[in-house]
Amino acid sequence: MTLDQLRIFVAVAEREHLTQAANALNMTQSATSAAVAALEARHNVKLFDRLGRRIALTSAGKSFLGEAKAVLARAFAAEQALADLAGLKIGALTVAASQTVGNYWLPPRLNRFAGLYPGVSIKFTIGNTTEVAALAAGGEIDLGFVEGEVDEPSLAIRPIDEDELIVVAAPGQAVAPDGLNKEWLMQAPWVAREKGSGTRAVFEAALRDFGVETSNRNIVLELPSNEAVRAAVESGCGLAAMSRLVVSASIKAGSLVALPLALPRRQFYVLRHKERYESLAARAFLDVAENFTSSIR
Repeated sequence: MTLDQLRIFVAVAEREHLTQAANALNMTQSATSAAVAALEARHNVKLFDRLGRRIALTSAGKSFLGEAKAVLARAFAAEQALADLAGLKIGALTVAASQTVGNYWLPPRLNRFAGLYPGVSIKFTIGNTTEVAALAAGGEIDLGFVEGEVDEPSLAIRPIDEDELIVVAAPGQAVAPDGLNKEWLMQAPWVAREKGSGTRAVFEAALRDFGVETSNRNIVLELPSNEAVRAAVESGCGLAAMSRLVVSASIKAGSLVALPLALPRRQFYVLRHKERYESLAARAFLDVAENFTSSIR
């Protein structure tokens, strides 16, 4: 069994699709299929069921997936330890972030880091808070950045910055009464992010503090990205609670207006698996991110 075979197995298992895995690995489909077949033959175990054009993990394959990921994580940690000996002249950094953090807060900090450490490669993915927490808990990333609270014992979690949520609408689309009372908040048409979004979780917690049961909220659209929500609100679909980072340009341009609902400030958090090797690159990136934040305040 080789590390390359394990990497191929994990890629196929996560996608349950040979062609997609081969494309992600920059391999041919035949080479990908042969590597999986060799692993099965070597250990006399069936890892996948072939179901027409698609494949699915067998029970043995599901059990083996966690072990394979753990081995790859340890191998990566060993590579990081060796890279640290080069003093950040080489190395890799894997980062995942939820959408608000990933699209608006993190890019300038990644750019600063890349300028300081050009020899360190950066792999960056974006999901929602739940997805990023799962990657960190699985030991698949060095650092995760989210805007929602996470309760996961395997993770070291700490605040890294603050953010402001505001309620926005298209001009003339929502005439709010003084104080934005409970009844109005329940009846107003809302455009919401998907469940698992940190922005949605924080806003719904604030609504509960106002006495609004979130199950009674009038959600007219549920969309998977900040950009889709912003565009829907600008077109007059309803209201939304969004980060000021996301909507500041639209407010300045006059395509959105902020409504007078005072929401608590929220934290951005950095996540790291407690047992994953903390590389020199990860520590350096956190220093860069925090120094960048201090410099713009």
